[in-house]
Formats: sequence, structure tokens, C-alpha cells
Amino acid sequence: MTGGTAVVVAGAARTEFGRTELPGRAHAVRAVRAALADAGVTWDRVGAAFGGSDSAGNADTLVAELGLTGVPFVNVRNGCATGGSALVSAVNAIRGGMADVVLAVGFDKHPPGAFDPRPEDWGLDDAYGRDGLMVTTQFFGMKIQRYMHDHGIGAGTLALVAEKAYRNGARTPEAWRRKPLSAGEILDSGMVSDPLTRFMFCSPGEGAAALVLAAPGAIPAVRGNRHGRTVRLDGVAVRSRRFGSFEVFSPWIPAGPLSSVSSDAAAAAFEAAGVAPSDVGVAQLQDTEAGAEVMHLAECGFCEHGEQERLVPAGTFEVGGRLPVNTDGGCIANGEPIGASGLRQVVEVVRQLRGTAGERQVPGVPTVGFTHVYGAPGVSACTVLSC
Repeated sequence: MTGGTAVVVAGAARTEFGRTELPGRAHAVRAVRAALADAGVTWDRVGAAFGGSDSAGNADTLVAELGLTGVPFVNVRNGCATGGSALVSAVNAIRGGMADVVLAVGFDKHPPGAFDPRPEDWGLDDAYGRDGLMVTTQFFGMKIQRYMHDHGIGAGTLALVAEKAYRNGARTPEAWRRKPLSAGEILDSGMVSDPLTRFMFCSPGEGAAALVLAAPGAIPAVRGNRHGRTVRLDGVAVRSRRFGSFEVFSPWIPAGPLSSVSSDAAAAAFEAAGVAPSDVGVAQLQDTEAGAEVMHLAECGFCEHGEQERLVPAGTFEVGGRLPVNTDGGCIANGEPIGASGLRQVVEVVRQLRGTAGERQVPGVPTVGFTHVYGAPGVSACTVLSC
């Protein structure tokens, strides 16, 4: 999707992430009800809904608790990009005239331990699994090793990225990991897939996030600037990989320059919104592990490849820096309930643009925000928001 009429983010909410006794669907219902309350509307005002979960059930079944209104409710499943893909669908529904108030919701509840995908489900033969490459930590280690070699990045920079995540998570009431950790503790936490240590990774978890989107003027409370700053969603884009993309569950890559699905999606979202990366005042980037944030900083246009080695230690991406990134702690501090992750990012940016982010509020209150989510085997969804 490219440009079009701006869509208003009328309501935004999330639940606590981590591990609880709640079913995944219960998280989703809580998030939806909180987002509706934030927007100042009731469920029967919603004209369409899009939602997804990787392992906690179908989103359309939420109507059993929310209300049997007959609303068109479409299930979305797109790996870690599920939430972002649901959001793209919701925006398209408004711009296409399907409804003027639309819900996007994502939720999940994962057991402890690594994900266990099967090669055949991803178009791969059994040998790929026998060689251990279906364990995503192996891929992440290989990809960041290559990137560090090509662009002069050191392991200390990865540790500083994770240190920032835990520090920001300590300021986020809904985050799972709320204990600050030093870069030294992160480096010494045990090697998982060289150069990535235990505390550089996020963990599968549970939680939900929801957004109520509206056409301009559709909800009186939003038209009246209820929060003091009305947030618009100016550009959204989702892209799949092109030839030459080095992604998880890719059995081979060609020689020569690599393409990037994240670069493609980010460029499309910026073009749709009519802004540049330099206009962004707060960003949320996929950080399945610390190396992912490092790579995505450059792939999304916020620095040149290799500049991270200088910019990260300089505090450029801290809450008080030139471009605050993952101000809520990202996936590393929040964990990753797959269906909810992309929408959690948008909830955080909405709070930052409204000026309601509490201890982690970016100074001066930014006016443009960006989110980026990445899902296997190579799908990226990006958004540009403003107020």
C-alpha cells in the first residue's frame, strides 16, 4: 500500500507481556477493550476488524467476548509481521471505504523455549533441519557475524544495544524484563550462537496489543483532539523478500550485493508518508536479538552501514539521543508474543507522539515516529506516524 488519506489512530493499548496464567485470547480481549476505551467508542461502532496470533487461536473468535455484532473479522497470520500485516489491512479497509472505524489486534501465548518450526512448512527439505538451521538462533548468529565482518562492528556494540533495551524496559510498566543489566553482564551471560549471548536475545512470551483506527472526523472525541495531540498514520507498507535477500530459513544466497526486505518496506513507507528518515523523532525496530537492531538501523535508513559502531556508544539511539530507538525496551525487554509484537511497537510510538510515555518520554515530544517489524522467512512491515 502506498499513499492515501491519512488515518487517525483513535485508540491504542497493550497488556503486560511475559508469562501469566491468562490465555492468549484473554490478553487480546483486555487489549481491545482498553483500545476502545482510549478511543471513546464501544465495540458496536467498529465496522471491520483484522487480527492475528501464531499459536493462541483465531482472532475472529474474540467476538464471543467482545460482542456478536456481525462485524467482518479477518484472521491474519504472517509470522513476526502478523501485527504489522493486520495494521496494513485495517488501514486499507478505511482507505477503501469498507468502514470508517476499524480494529487491528495481535496476541499470542508461547511456551518456554525456542520455536520449533518444521522444514516442510517452509518449503525446505529435512536436511535443513538435521543441520540445525531451523533453530533461528543459529541463523541470527550467522547473519550478524557476516554483517560485523563486512562493516567493522564489534561485540561490545551488540552488548550496548541490549543494555539500552533493559534500561528502557525498566521504565516500561508492561515490559517483561524490568531489571537493568550492564553491557558486561550481557557479554558474560553465556554464548548461544556466536557472537550472540543469552541476554542479547528476546524470549517467546505472551501478551496483546490493539489499535482502533478511524477515518478523519469519524469519531467526535478524536476530531476534538481528545489527547491534546491527534496521531495520524501517514504511511504503511509491507514487503516480501526479493532475489538476493539473506533471511531466516533461506537455504542459500547468491554471490554479490544483497537485497533487503526491510530496506524495501521502509523506503515504501517513507515515500507514502512524504517524509525522510531524518524527519523521524522516535523509532521502534525489530530486535529479535541485539544484532537485528544494529542491522535494521542502517537498512531502514537511519545511518550508514558501519556507523553503528560509533553512534551506539555515543548514545545516539538512547531516549535522550538524536534518534531514540526501542524506547519501551523492544523485543529484548518485552519478549515476543509473535502476533502482538508489531502492534506493541505502534502503541509505543503513539504514546511517544501523544507525550504520555511517562519515565521514558522522549524530550520535546516528537512529531514523527516510525515502526519496523520483520517476520520469517522475509516479510517486513513498516509504518510512519505523525501528529
